[in-house]
Amino acid sequence: MNAIITVVGNDKVGIIAQVSAFLAGRNINIEDISQTVLSGSFVMMMMVDLSASTQALEAVKAELSALGDSMGVSISLMHEKVFSAMHRI
Repeated sequence: MNAIITVVGNDKVGIIAQVSAFLAGRNINIEDISQTVLSGSFVMMMMVDLSASTQALEAVKAELSALGDSMGVSISLMHEKVFSAMHRI
């Protein structure tokens, strides 16, 4: 099962490292990643594979949100099918 993770906030050292370590600790593989910094704002999207995750989707979603709060950024997770349906033209 794939999901999309978005991270948005002020740029600072360690955002990618902290999110990647969180995912690795739960056996969640990063399939694709794109990130940029626009006028000091950090924006990242990741496609991740949750098929071997040690936790359920809702638990991962809640923990990522809490991680984002502790880092001062917004982190959200959405099932790939929901994301695709929302962004269809």
